[in-house]
Formats: sequence, C-alpha cells, structure tokens
Amino acid sequence: MGNVVPADADLVREAQSGDVHALGLLLARHQAGMRAVALSILGHGPDAEDAVQEAALIALRRIGDVRDPAALAPWLRTVVRNACRMQIRTRTPVPVGDLEALAPPPRGESDLERLLDRYAMRDWVWHAVGELSPDLRLVMMLRYFTEVTAYEHIAELCAVPVGTVRSRLSQARAKLSEALLATASRAHDDVAALTDARRREAEETLRAAHHGSFAQALAALWSPEVEVTWPQGKRTKGFDYLVTAMERDLGDGVRHRLANVVAGRGVVIWENDLINPSDDPFHCPPAVVWVNFLEAGRVRRVRLFHPVR
Repeated sequence: MGNVVPADADLVREAQSGDVHALGLLLARHQAGMRAVALSILGHGPDAEDAVQEAALIALRRIGDVRDPAALAPWLRTVVRNACRMQIRTRTPVPVGDLEALAPPPRGESDLERLLDRYAMRDWVWHAVGELSPDLRLVMMLRYFTEVTAYEHIAELCAVPVGTVRSRLSQARAKLSEALLATASRAHDDVAALTDARRREAEETLRAAHHGSFAQALAALWSPEVEVTWPQGKRTKGFDYLVTAMERDLGDGVRHRLANVVAGRGVVIWENDLINPSDDPFHCPPAVVWVNFLEAGRVRRVRLFHPVR
C-alpha cells in the first residue's frame, strides 16, 4: 500500500502548531496555483516571482489566520493578490508605505509574535535569516521584525537608495522562500535564548545610563573604537560623544524605554521609546532605533535612526 498523501486541512493544523515542514509541503503543493495568480495580474517577469515569494513569507507569519483549514487554496490566492497589489503600488516613483494587509500587525497582537513562540518554527525562521548575507539580513530584520517597515525608512537607516532596499528584499525573500520550500529538518539555534540575552544587555545598558554609569556599561559590551552614525549623518568614534549626548538628554528630563529587541547573527536592533518631560513634550522625537553591528561579540558599529510615527 502506497504512502497516504496528507490532506491540506491536516497539514494546515500541523503548520499552525509550529511544524515548518508541513507549511513547506503546503506551499510546494500550491506553488503553481500561486504563481498562476501572480502571472495573471503582473505578467511574466521578476515582479510576479517577487509577489509569490512575498506571499510565502506572509503565509509563514499568518498561517494562524486560516480559520477553515480545508480552504487553504483560496486563502493563499488572496495573499498572492494582495502581494501583487503591493508590487503594483511600489512601481510608482514616489516610495509609499505598505498596504495594511501586508504590514506587520501592531505590537501585542502580532501573529508573528505568536509564531515566534512556537519553538520549531521560530528557530527555523531565525536560522534561515542567519544564512543571509549581512546586507540582506538587515533589511529583512527591519522589514519583518521591527516597526521600520516602509521602504524609504529602511533606505534612510541603511544609507542606501530605495531601489537597493527593494533589490535586497527581493533577494532575501527568494532565499527564504527557497529555504522554506526545502524545509531542512536539522536543529537550529535557540533564538529565544539569544534574544533574551540581548534584551537583558539592552535593559542593563539603559538602566546604567539612567543611573549615571553609561560609560562603564558600554565598556563591558562595546568596542572602545565603536563607530556611531547619528540620525543627521554625523559620525563619531568611541564612547565620549555618545555618553555626553545621553547625559544631556537625561539631564533635560528625557527617558529611554526599551520597546523591542531583535537579535540576529552579527546584528542587534533596539527599538526605544523616548519619553519627553511634560513641560517640553517635543524635546526629542518619540522613538529611536539603534542598529548595533557586532564583531567578535562586541558592538563595533552603531546606526541611530528616528522612525516617523
């Protein structure tokens, strides 16, 4: 008796419980149909392939949205159509934000957060991201795991043209969708432990800043030759300017509150809320993103960015 082919509904339930192999089987099974939808909207060309790859990553994040496991095929077609609309919208010369359907959900209700709580799929995602080159990895981390999701904001933070961001995201999506379809079964790094460790470091560093020992905290974790690129483009080297700027803000009554940490291979992203004093509510922008690049386990380069909210 031959092998029994699992039904879509069974594979969907397994994928929703965190089995990335099941999700890979589903996408491989429906890949032709997804590509047909993209071709019917965008025609033959790289945009159609990008849309299929984007849809695969959206399915990875939002498989939990499928309420009827037997109706996966129409759900995937809808995801592809939305991705195609996104491609059409980003063809315009002026960079635009994401469609609501494709943007990461707000903090606290994110399917991605629930997905990352599932051990196997969480570690698969981060293993796959870790296999990307540093440039591709950074745009992928920003686009899918932080609130810096608009192409123009990613371009500003990475100091590259918007077209380069689109190109890097396209390459990253292609590599991740290939990895998803391959669904390697080997064990992956425990990303939860890494993220927890990096979050503790960030919390301890900011706590030290508020207690007057910022320089000592930086010396423990950062290279003394650290290079910092500030939001306006100014570049500094070492701790002195950074410590002075932090002390000036704190002296003016501004407080830094850690909102999110994203940890990958060689890069750690902090998203901080800036809480201004009540008598000077516009002293600082409402938030700052720190992109910390590591070498030999220590922060060697930092880029600061104020996202628009």
